[in-house]
Amino acid sequence: MAGLLALLVGMGMAAPAIAADDALYRALGGEAGIARIVDNLIDRAYADERIKKKFDGVNPKALKESIGKQFCQLTGGPCLYDGETMVKSHAHLALDKADFNALVEDLQFSMDDQKVPFAVQNRLLALLAPMHRDIITK
Repeated sequence: MAGLLALLVGMGMAAPAIAADDALYRALGGEAGIARIVDNLIDRAYADERIKKKFDGVNPKALKESIGKQFCQLTGGPCLYDGETMVKSHAHLALDKADFNALVEDLQFSMDDQKVPFAVQNRLLALLAPMHRDIITK
């Protein structure tokens, strides 16, 4: 899996926490809700002037599927993410804090669009935040 999307998900050397139960998964709307959030996120990222070049050559459909599985698993859902680690998938991208923050912002807008409550958004972001150590390389 290549691309900036992995910014938010994945299992790097400093793996993010995984939900102890499926409450967050359910609060996000289950697999269908997560799919809507991820679809919106990737569409936004591919259009975001700040980061869209980071996605050159990356198949958006495959990226959406992979990120959806990652979010599903991380939030306690029944999915199994079997993609690349965050370290491996981002090592060649020379991502900085601005790139990471742009994608996080796109994710927040995507969750807002899906009317995900602020507290639920924060729970997901808290699971994803530790990944910055594996993604930001410059």
